[in-house]
Amino acid sequence: MTQPLFDEETWATLPDLIERLPEAVQVTMWGDEAASEAERQTAVLLRTLAENFDNITFEKLPRRANYSFYPVIGLMAADHQDPGLRIIGQPAGIQLTTLIAAIQAVAFGGQTLEPVTRIKLSKLTSDVTIEVLTDIEDELGTIAAKHAFGLAVASSYIRTYVIMTNQFPEALTRYSVNYLPHVVVNGRVHIEGMIEEDELLRQVALAVSGNR
Repeated sequence: MTQPLFDEETWATLPDLIERLPEAVQVTMWGDEAASEAERQTAVLLRTLAENFDNITFEKLPRRANYSFYPVIGLMAADHQDPGLRIIGQPAGIQLTTLIAAIQAVAFGGQTLEPVTRIKLSKLTSDVTIEVLTDIEDELGTIAAKHAFGLAVASSYIRTYVIMTNQFPEALTRYSVNYLPHVVVNGRVHIEGMIEEDELLRQVALAVSGNR
């Protein structure tokens, strides 16, 4: 196996995390490898995963007019069903964990969530957008992203975007962020710092009900 963009310790853990996934995962990148180093390195990273693990496939698509930042990574089921998971920016450093969490969320179909969470999500009937603002040194951001990805996979009404703010500081300015991770639900509910699965679900309910 080749090891670009991974340290030896991280690369050594990947077989246990990926080879035993119950379903294959399609990883799609929107971007232009000639446009930026982040896009080039992200394409190399994703190709490497696909070349070394049979249950991951990689597809690269051109930039799209409706995306402001690149690269954009989409995680989908092997049959191209799109559960609405996006990583915006190059997942590097600690955020490689976020990429693996997204792959696992899709492969397990949301079954990693608590049963009570899945029951409550089944009652959701309104569209929800979750944005997780993080950066390559934000360990708590990987936890917030994991929970948000799980919710998106488990409910067709939820879409999750994880934004690497070290590459796109404009996102920090947009939401007046002082502390990471920073989670935004439907553009109006803001949560800073550590958030667990049940609390994120509660904040989703508040955003949908308009009680906050």
